[in-house]
Amino acid sequence: MSQATSMRKRHRFDSRMTRIVLLISFLFFFGRFVYSSVGAWYHLQDKAQLPQVSQTIDPSAQR
Repeated sequence: MSQATSMRKRHRFDSRMTRIVLLISFLFFFGRFVYSSVGAWYHLQDKAQLPQVSQTIDPSAQR
């Protein structure tokens, strides 16, 4: 009888630990996703501004 009770408690503990580990893993994954998205957005903004700057410089250099 005590073995069945301890197994039930252990199963509950294992299930709780699994949920905690999965939650932490998801938070790391989500944090990395946000970090890379912000970096990609800034990179895209920089790339969008480069052709405009080069177009304004090229005509003045030809004169």
